[in-house]
Amino acid sequence: MARLGVYRDFFRRFLKLEKPVQEQVVEVFSKFGEATYAGLHLEPVKNARDKRMHTIRVTDYWRGVVLAPDEGDLYVLLNVLQHDKAYEWAARRTVTVNAVTGVVETRDFDAIKEQTSGIETGSSATTPLFVHVNDADMERLGVDAQVLGLARTFTSEEQLEKAQGFFPEQQYDVLVGLASGMTVDEVWAALPISGTGPEDIDTEDVVAAVERSSGQVLLVSGPDELMKAFAQPFALWRIYLHHSQRSAAYGSFSGPARVTGGPGTGKTVVALHRARHLAEQVEGEKSVLVTTFIRTLPSTMEDALRQLIDNDEVLKRIEVRHVDGVSYRIVTGGTGSLAVLRAEEEKARWTKVVRKLGLPSRFDEAFLSHEWREVILSQGIGSLEEYQQASRPGRGRALGHLQKAQIWEAVNTFTDGLRADKVWTYETICLEATRLLEAGERTPYRHVIVDEAQDLSPWHWRLLRAATVPSRDDLFLAGDTHQRVYDYRVSLKKLGIDITGRSTRLKISYRTTAEILRWSLGLLQGERIDDMNGDLETLTGYRAEVHGEEPRLSGYPTQQAELDGLVTNVRRWLDQGVLHGQIGVAARSNMLADQAIAKLKAAGIPAAALAKKHTEKEVGVGTMHRMKGMEFRCVAVIGVSEHGVPPASAITSAEEDILAHEQDLQREHCLLFVACTRAREELVVSWHGKPSSFLPSW
Repeated sequence: MARLGVYRDFFRRFLKLEKPVQEQVVEVFSKFGEATYAGLHLEPVKNARDKRMHTIRVTDYWRGVVLAPDEGDLYVLLNVLQHDKAYEWAARRTVTVNAVTGVVETRDFDAIKEQTSGIETGSSATTPLFVHVNDADMERLGVDAQVLGLARTFTSEEQLEKAQGFFPEQQYDVLVGLASGMTVDEVWAALPISGTGPEDIDTEDVVAAVERSSGQVLLVSGPDELMKAFAQPFALWRIYLHHSQRSAAYGSFSGPARVTGGPGTGKTVVALHRARHLAEQVEGEKSVLVTTFIRTLPSTMEDALRQLIDNDEVLKRIEVRHVDGVSYRIVTGGTGSLAVLRAEEEKARWTKVVRKLGLPSRFDEAFLSHEWREVILSQGIGSLEEYQQASRPGRGRALGHLQKAQIWEAVNTFTDGLRADKVWTYETICLEATRLLEAGERTPYRHVIVDEAQDLSPWHWRLLRAATVPSRDDLFLAGDTHQRVYDYRVSLKKLGIDITGRSTRLKISYRTTAEILRWSLGLLQGERIDDMNGDLETLTGYRAEVHGEEPRLSGYPTQQAELDGLVTNVRRWLDQGVLHGQIGVAARSNMLADQAIAKLKAAGIPAAALAKKHTEKEVGVGTMHRMKGMEFRCVAVIGVSEHGVPPASAITSAEEDILAHEQDLQREHCLLFVACTRAREELVVSWHGKPSSFLPSW
């Protein structure tokens, strides 16, 4: 009986196939194991460089490319392409075995040869990219003679990136690591070395290589497992580590380190692999903490980790928890419960403080709440004297000493009341957890990994700094300040987290198309965005390699007409074979999101709020904030109108505070950018009345 493996890189391509083609792929290969070789209708590829390359009919127009062994029963599905492209792709590829790691590799032999022969000889004033690595070390890292011959001609990382499409994946990964500044020993430590020593690897035994290449090939034991894999290709794809991400995930750092990059560059994937890498090296349950500010993300990350790690003992060493849940567990010791105020209850307490102290109308409950969080808690102020000396950027008109004394008394009255009534806010729980950790009353974690790092507050960072002893590989951050959608702006260095010299920037978006990416980047044109470390962040060189349709921009005379347009677009996607759960709708307000749900349901289209648990059989609808951390094949961003984006209530007036005004506008630009970049294949942006001034070219 034939056995089947699926090249993991194919799962991303599978997502791009039309639904009828996807269904036929599943049908053909689910029967694969039941057929004899003769019954498979595998056709050898004429003039192929690798005689093991075969094709199999999927439809009249589509062919699968299958690696057939010289002997044995293990076949590997490499790709599915249109008829002529499938034969061309197969004819140019060769499959080899890495002499050092023993894993299976594919390469475009002809492309490497053409690139090498096309290079002009002669002296150049430009320093070669790999001048610092000798041939012996390259060979020790598994870089073979053909790849090295071309790599020696590179003088820039851009040239290396262009070679990604035809270099063997693991060898490209090695070169990326060396180009990014990793030492030979660091790259060696990151390689997936099998238990077999290089001297025992048979480079002619492709079947053995496939069986040991779990990072490159998914082996399925039968049709049920195969159909399950194809039923959730994106889930499998989300845990697949790309070459450019490996050095960040598997490197070793002398202190806190960070990976940055635009939407879809795989920062979360890097964080997951880093969690596995560190958990495999430590002992003790819950030694590795994975945390984030997005409340819906921990469950998704837990699912991904279970797919990524098949060792229960390793899984037990990882705790995945929302950052507020981390502080809650530390304070309670994992047992008992705390009474946490709801938003309306906290507001009522501030109102009571205002009345009790007879404060002027300017110092209402909203002002006091923001002053407490954005100045006192953010700066870690512990006394009136410190508060009197503190600056208040972005907080409106300046305050005198007497006014600050009034506010300080109000804050103390509020917090004293919390203690007296034994109730908490998430901020006070975080402060108490930090105190317990710093006092040594709770055991810290060995490693802490933070996803969506740009949205954490200063008090969250103080907690996480206290949650792990400063040491090698203590903190790892994944984030992008272009996606900051909350008000907190921090200096990591001032908070005791110095990432200088230990930051990796990912440049390739694996999520969205080049067309959606290019348009979305226009939403941030001219914005100067900090990097949380004293410099400006940049998306220079950020790109996507997959192409698709340009975003569709649609204006309507009324909101009802716009919602009718939404129904039309969703129906079009469904008719194209897009599943309900692969469609997302984003709005700036909860009210508009609720109206969109009602409109879709009235049209007979199942839809549900992202804030609640929605199923794959429902279109997901939510606010732009709720879209954080999510991805969909198709996204409709609605209500991008003159007064809807940004809403006036979200913007401080320039007369009140110019700095706060500019920061509010930047936050809203970033929020729209986040919503639009949730789309993988198609994006529709709509408005009613006049369009928002945020939209480029309008």
